[in-house]
Amino acid sequence: MKVEQIYTGCLSQGAYFIESDGEAAVIDPLREINPYIQKAARDGVKIKYVLETHFHADFVSGHVDLAAATGASIVFGPTAVPSFKAHIAKDGEELKIGKVKIKVLHTPGHTMESTVFLLSDENGKDYAIFTGDTLFIGDVGRPDLAAKSNLTVEDLAGKLYDSLRNKIMVLPDEVIVYPAHGAGSACGKNMSKETSDTLGNQKKINYALRADMTKAEFVKEVTDGLLPPPIYFPLNVKMNKSGYENINEVIKKGKHALSPEEFEKIAKETGALKLDVREQTLFAKGFIPDSINIGIDGGFAPWAGALIPDIKQQILLITDEGREEETVIRLARVGYDNTIGYLKGGFNAWKNAGKETDQIKSISPQKFVEAYKANTGINILDVRKKSEYETEHIMDAENLPLDNINDGIPQIDKNKTYYVHCAGGYRSMIYTSILKSRGYNNLINVEGGFKAIASSPEIKKSVYAGCE
Repeated sequence: MKVEQIYTGCLSQGAYFIESDGEAAVIDPLREINPYIQKAARDGVKIKYVLETHFHADFVSGHVDLAAATGASIVFGPTAVPSFKAHIAKDGEELKIGKVKIKVLHTPGHTMESTVFLLSDENGKDYAIFTGDTLFIGDVGRPDLAAKSNLTVEDLAGKLYDSLRNKIMVLPDEVIVYPAHGAGSACGKNMSKETSDTLGNQKKINYALRADMTKAEFVKEVTDGLLPPPIYFPLNVKMNKSGYENINEVIKKGKHALSPEEFEKIAKETGALKLDVREQTLFAKGFIPDSINIGIDGGFAPWAGALIPDIKQQILLITDEGREEETVIRLARVGYDNTIGYLKGGFNAWKNAGKETDQIKSISPQKFVEAYKANTGINILDVRKKSEYETEHIMDAENLPLDNINDGIPQIDKNKTYYVHCAGGYRSMIYTSILKSRGYNNLINVEGGFKAIASSPEIKKSVYAGCE
């Protein structure tokens, strides 16, 4: 028996490849399925099952394409109602893979169909649980994503309490916990950076697994402080339930190379979003007017999902050369399948063609402090999360988080100059580029963000203030 965790950091997502005696199962695969097919070929195994712990909200799973390509059966837990052919397993049902077995444990709470898969080894000993979004390392899944008129968030939290105590906490302490997500995912509040642990250790350190915890205490703690989910979550759930366009067709459509003239023409004809995924300092020095920046080397896909409201939005890409297909795939991971082409030769081709360009004014942390000390009445926008701002922030800074950019925009005066910062510079450039595309031209991005501002003793003494 062999178990491999395939972790994708930018999504904080864990997929799993289990194999035994020539057969394999894949749990919660990503949209791009070739790595799983290639792995099966290298190891000489046949993928028998594609196991889905639930209808995912934060990414589009590869279950439909992987099953079609390999002949594997898609398996969901009880109460799941997909629009495609799948095996809806019963609670307690056992699936055989080579010489090992996987037992289906229905664990409603995060969603009603949420299911944990318990893997037993060749000797029948419980070895690992693949917990999806039911149990994380250090946390449990949020219970608000599947709430309906007849089922409240508190109802789901109560069901999650029962699932954890009746199905998971009764298992042996040495069982390994393999969750679907780690720190950085919006599917929980308090996830650890660790991506696996023993169940026994989680019983000791996970607040939600306290042995003396009442259901009322659990419901209160799990539901307290939940932030609104990203807008793309229900759209991804729908795709995971109903199916989607084949990933190869999505890639083919997105890899349509365009000259500057063609790019400009199609942008005007379609109203496509011009998405520039280059590193933020490069973007600031020169970009196509009205394009927005979400850097490919940051939390790209979740930010795209959070900030592009229409999942069917047509998108034109500006990337570093050689990263076009990667960008198309990473957009498709969160359901954005309508990339219609990219600028061949990147921004340099646009500039060399004599096309109009734009820039974003940036300022070093040192220059920012000089401006702050010279005029304490300057306008500062802190676009970090509210929790970050409340922990520590610059005196007089206004907190308008990137997460809720549309709510904050009405508070910004186009006639005033604003200094914009986040923690390290990634989010502030996204924020500034979006506002720039909407006609806000008096914005100055602070390079390096709050970390750079607070790192210098002089800066810290002059402008840094904790939230008291």
